[in-house]
Amino acid sequence: MENLDQLQRDMELLEVKITRAAVLRKKQIASLPMAQQNSATNLIQYLALRNEDVRLLQDDLHQAGLSSLTSSESHILKQVQSIRQRMGATLKEKSLSHFDYHAAQLTLNKNASTLFGFKKVTSLPYIMVTLDNSFENDVNLVIALLKAGMNVARINCAHGDENNWKQLIRTLHLAMDKSGCACKVYMDIAGPKMRVVLPGKGKKSGKLKIALGDEILLVEKGEPVAHDKSAISCYESGVISRISEGDRVIIDDGKFEGIVTIDKGKSYLKITRISSKKAYLKKEKGLNLPDTFLDLPVLSEADYKAIPFIAANADLAGCSFLRNTDDLKLIKEAFVGQECTPYLILKIETPEAVINLPALLLEAMTEAVFGVMIARGDLAVEIGVERLSEIQDEILWICEAANTPVIWATQVLETFSKLGIATRSEVTDAAHAAKADCVMLNKGDFIIETLKLLKKILNKSGGHRHKKRYSMRPLNIASHFLKQTEAALMG
Repeated sequence: MENLDQLQRDMELLEVKITRAAVLRKKQIASLPMAQQNSATNLIQYLALRNEDVRLLQDDLHQAGLSSLTSSESHILKQVQSIRQRMGATLKEKSLSHFDYHAAQLTLNKNASTLFGFKKVTSLPYIMVTLDNSFENDVNLVIALLKAGMNVARINCAHGDENNWKQLIRTLHLAMDKSGCACKVYMDIAGPKMRVVLPGKGKKSGKLKIALGDEILLVEKGEPVAHDKSAISCYESGVISRISEGDRVIIDDGKFEGIVTIDKGKSYLKITRISSKKAYLKKEKGLNLPDTFLDLPVLSEADYKAIPFIAANADLAGCSFLRNTDDLKLIKEAFVGQECTPYLILKIETPEAVINLPALLLEAMTEAVFGVMIARGDLAVEIGVERLSEIQDEILWICEAANTPVIWATQVLETFSKLGIATRSEVTDAAHAAKADCVMLNKGDFIIETLKLLKKILNKSGGHRHKKRYSMRPLNIASHFLKQTEAALMG
């Protein structure tokens, strides 16, 4: 009995803490649309919970035969209060939360269906497929994708131009008409073009052969380089000058890595790792600088030019390389005045976006509906692949607390899509994707077979997605948000 009495006191204190967090931010919550206020309140309460170390409390709850607070991200106050009532506490009616599991699920499902549309099998996540420019005139392939289960077609505006995008959309619409299948159009706003340019050797062929230990000259975009000199620049101006000695440079989703050295005022990239059988740096491949602070605008001139087309043709628009709420506000402002405005998808692919995720979600809640994409390619490179599993789970938990649909993206069943054979690790990864609301596939020679395999995996694993029990250690994301906003509120 003594243990239960202590457990009751611990739960009462926990309720006070999470309730107080929302009360402190009631003005911010009240400023949001009514449809978002329950979600915003729950998000803040969940962050207050995750600011605490409740692992021992979870064990005590579990041993007492009570809910250990797992799988309650979407309705945390109601769960805490229900546990207290189970232990005999009498709670005042006016203090009780009415945002329970069912209300939260209805909210999330409504948001997901608004974003991604109708799907035949409600228990499966939606499936998004990237349309390559080679699909432009292949109506039969797109019909096959639709019939195999594609719910959302993605067009990456970092590649091609309006003519390419227009033809892809025409082909998609024709395929929808012929197949009778509905499909949403998702378009990525490219954002800063952090891609390789080869200004010297390899300029004509588009590739530069390298070896471990090579030191390759780093120059700003447009700087002249002899045709026989190995050099790299970035498509975005002003990037190279920001790199310091010792900074890492990672290219092509981690296939190549180097360290910056400086000699006589010139910067060089010393190649320290090659994780590819073909040791060629190729133009247009991604460039990541995880140690370098880059204060680049989230929208480029090309993005501003593309936004009217995106607004007129896309159901969903991906916000690339977000770092903070200022970036998100800038993107929202860019759509002001357009006849149509697509729903925004917040792409989480930078360390700044991870730590600022709660603030980004609250800023996005000024809109009726929005989503989040875990863009695992750039994210893994930026934060380190060893942290990816941990961070993607944290993003899923926090987005569920905000009743926000999540897209699981990058390299899902990639080996199978390209070669027709799946690795065990990527099948496990695909099963983990069942926790998201939508899963994204990229092109490959076996894309139809990949889509079918993904559906089988998701169908098998989906039944287990709520059964895994997690321990709740404190989250840095939660602590960062609460400290940052409480200082401002108290000031």
